[in-house]
Amino acid sequence: MRVLVTGAHGCIGSWVVRQLLDRSIDTIAYDQSAEPRRLSLIATPDEVKRVELRTGAIEDTARVKALVRESGVTHIVHLAATLIPFCQANPVAGAMANVIGTMNVFEAARDAGREVRVVYASSAAVWGPPEAYGDRPLSEDDPLMPNTHYGVFKQANEGNAAVFHRLNGISSVGLRPWTVYGLGRDAGLTADPTIAAKAIVLKRPFRIRVTGKMDLQYVEDVAAAFIAALLAPLTGAHVFNLSGEIVDMRDLIGILQELRPGAGQLLGAEGPPVPVAHNMDGSRIHGLIPGIPHTPLRIGLERTLGHFERLEREGRLAREL
Repeated sequence: MRVLVTGAHGCIGSWVVRQLLDRSIDTIAYDQSAEPRRLSLIATPDEVKRVELRTGAIEDTARVKALVRESGVTHIVHLAATLIPFCQANPVAGAMANVIGTMNVFEAARDAGREVRVVYASSAAVWGPPEAYGDRPLSEDDPLMPNTHYGVFKQANEGNAAVFHRLNGISSVGLRPWTVYGLGRDAGLTADPTIAAKAIVLKRPFRIRVTGKMDLQYVEDVAAAFIAALLAPLTGAHVFNLSGEIVDMRDLIGILQELRPGAGQLLGAEGPPVPVAHNMDGSRIHGLIPGIPHTPLRIGLERTLGHFERLEREGRLAREL
């Protein structure tokens, strides 16, 4: 078994690589950056050296296909992507990374000369705004009504994955996270709950840029879900919701205040809600892939604060918010 992780130096990617290391699974990390900044926060220098690093763009068709074909890759965790704000501002570039990049991964699996299993990051952004559905949990059978470029790109990827299975027999699993939080989550609008925890440790004021409710999912759980999907003996093209705990941003500040008294004086929330339905039914994946962990929100936040406090003691906590 040889696993290629694209977007390996992102937040989820770093935790996926960390957990693959824990399982002693042969891993290739593919990323535009040669610097494993986030992985270095959760792995020792010797562990980081165990990962084979290849640099390049996910949009580079020839590079991706050659890497999979020539490196003996048997499994791919595809996480390389650009997030909502970038896609809204730069739709063509966003489509190149999110759609063409994903097509490159599936074509590389098709042309590898061996069976290659693909697990990829879709997104809860495939849903429309909450008012489009009413106050009910959304299953994988509900209609998709994305209202961002990013959500439309992810919807296209789910459809293309189904076509690659039908025409080429490539088995895949797409996972739909909502807001992933935890150490390493430092980019994108929905990174703000994690940045708020960092602000507490730095004792600096911070305004969460959105209001309303989010479904928060602890990053170690999300990484474990990707690996469980990678190892599961499922055939076909599957897509699953991932769910954590729904919390209003005002209540999140209250929880952080309980965990670290004084936090409420540093934090606030302003701005519109994220235009994505947050009430998801995540039961289907647990029925087909048992054993995926669920960390309660308070415990996940406590762990996140603890990680930041450890880095602060070690003099390795970056000062920017």
